[in-house]
Amino acid sequence: MYKLFVRPILFCFDPEKVHYFTFSLIRFVSKIPGFPSLFRALFEVKDSRLEREVFGLKFKNPVGLAAGFDKDATLYQEFSNFGFGFIEIGTLTPKGQEGNPKKRLFRLKADNAIINRMGFNNGGVLEAVEHLKKNKGVLIGGNIGKNKLTPNEEATSDYEICFDALFDYVDYFVVNVSSPNTPNLRALQDKEPLTQLLQTLQNKNLARPKQKPILLKIAPDLTDEQLLDIIDIVNETKIAGVIATNTTLSREGLQSENKIETGGLSGKPLAKRSTEVIRFLSEKSNKAFPIIGVGGIHSAEDALEKLEAGASLVQIYTGFIYEGPALVKAINKKILDRL
Repeated sequence: MYKLFVRPILFCFDPEKVHYFTFSLIRFVSKIPGFPSLFRALFEVKDSRLEREVFGLKFKNPVGLAAGFDKDATLYQEFSNFGFGFIEIGTLTPKGQEGNPKKRLFRLKADNAIINRMGFNNGGVLEAVEHLKKNKGVLIGGNIGKNKLTPNEEATSDYEICFDALFDYVDYFVVNVSSPNTPNLRALQDKEPLTQLLQTLQNKNLARPKQKPILLKIAPDLTDEQLLDIIDIVNETKIAGVIATNTTLSREGLQSENKIETGGLSGKPLAKRSTEVIRFLSEKSNKAFPIIGVGGIHSAEDALEKLEAGASLVQIYTGFIYEGPALVKAINKKILDRL
């Protein structure tokens, strides 16, 4: 129904406007008595065999909503009704910022893909905290970054501010140094600054009575040598794991006219490379740490490929836009079929 009737209508309009319209619609409908239960009945797969314990947390199923969709933590409760096992909010920055100038979000229909250059648009970490105070049992990941105007030499301070503010309200953290849409951010993926950043956050973490898992989100455009550095950094700082991968700068094989737009590419064209990165990290590290697989998951088979390559959990974003909420159910059912 979604792909036949809903998506064709939504895809007639500007993607960013559709995003906010959809948020408003889901929020409105979810306030109507009976609708949250209806969504759960339609999309949720309840089975104890889907449960996963990863980095000390218990996930009711291994399918999550990736960061970037519910940046300000305004709709995580409603999205949980679509069958997700966990929701990742953000990327959040210390101060609210508008992000990059519009137009900054582009559909590539022929490629089942999206290009975005949003630029960490969000209301700031403290605004998100107010929303998270109302959480009723949703497992939440907090994706954190730096403000656009913060120089890289001072970036660690931005991540610390977000870490401290969110600590009591999220279940795990994601350090985002891999978005291509904040100037020079990816330079923080270099071994020395990244080790320093993660060690600082881990030291803050260890100083608390109870620690929260810290994960690193990496780009798909890293070389094998850089990926080996990532393994070394994870082992050295003893963070909990890696999210592979963020959006790509590659435009290889694209057919859509919009491929000329700058920004990060997500969707089907990213699937192969994302899985390659997962497999490389898993094999070269001897499965030393958990990996959350994300990138190009548009079907249950795509998700299983990530899991078989070494991912412990998966996340969807662009696939959710193209395939609709039935994708979450399809993945969970396919996992059960394979057991």
